[in-house]
Amino acid sequence: MLWEARFWPLIANGSVTVTFRRWKRPQAVAGRRYRTPGGIIEVDAVSTVEPTAITPRDARRAGYPSAQELVADLRGDASLSVTRVDFHLVEEPDPRAALAATDCLSAADVADIDARLARLDARSAYGPWTHATLDAIAARPGTRAADLATAFGRETAPFKLDVRKLKNLGLTLSLEIGYRLSPRGEAYRRSRSS
Repeated sequence: MLWEARFWPLIANGSVTVTFRRWKRPQAVAGRRYRTPGGIIEVDAVSTVEPTAITPRDARRAGYPSAQELVADLRGDASLSVTRVDFHLVEEPDPRAALAATDCLSAADVADIDARLARLDARSAYGPWTHATLDAIAARPGTRAADLATAFGRETAPFKLDVRKLKNLGLTLSLEIGYRLSPRGEAYRRSRSS
């Protein structure tokens, strides 16, 4: 689930615990966890509501001063139903951060990463990309995603999605601008060059 930047600190401090969305198909499942820039959240309940049923308390819990402002800010086709998602902040570190901090890799770890990267490359519509992307990030840490994407002749949005796949494996870290290899990513690259 995506939120505007103004909601990130409100999610992080626990004051935003509900969101309302117009979705063509469900995008959240009760019991699942989702990463947000404000932290990891766990969805408690998902339901369909009428916009007129949104209360002032609901609006405050969603980060809006009034129900009218919340409804006016709903995106998407007005003919779509409104989905209410109740959630809570999970007070645990992001598992990707713990994985990324691991810089001691066994032969089995390296083989697992090799296999995962090979699967990503095999599913790609534009050919192998994983190792070249890791190499580019290592060579140019802090480079804007758009500039890295251009160097590969790619669109920025799909390139960023691919880098997120590397981040999910604990190989890269997002910076305020661009990326860098994580300790795990650096250890993986060293293992491949030895």
